[in-house]
Amino acid sequence: MPSQNDAERYEFAFDERLRRPLSLLGVRPDTCHALITASRLVVRFGPWTVRSPLENIAGAEVTGPYAAWKAAGVRISWADRGLTLGTSAERGVCIRFHRPIRGAEPTGLLRHPGLTLTLADSPAAARRLEEIASALHRQAAVTAGRDAGR
Repeated sequence: MPSQNDAERYEFAFDERLRRPLSLLGVRPDTCHALITASRLVVRFGPWTVRSPLENIAGAEVTGPYAAWKAAGVRISWADRGLTLGTSAERGVCIRFHRPIRGAEPTGLLRHPGLTLTLADSPAAARRLEEIASALHRQAAVTAGRDAGR
């Protein structure tokens, strides 16, 4: 995992057709990114910020393509409460969480079991998040085995 000083940064992929309407929401390339630090995933999407401890990440996978109207801006799936922060309809990374996270609405009452981000290098971000989730899962299994042997 990265050290505190070595955060891994992933930029969003911006579809040129969506740039202008998204900029009206404050969503621009300079205000959007995903950071993986030593302990957290932090996503900035214009005025919105989503955070989760790394140990809460259950897995990640590449998804898409999407219908443009489903991928642009801040979207909540009414089917599964998943949150999408989208700037492109091409592809993204879907991140699953052990415990649902706070997202787009300010009270935190609505929690999201998944988060889809349309990143410029979604495959690399998905691989990295999956590596982190697997390593933390293995570490938890070792600790649980050690505790069971006492």
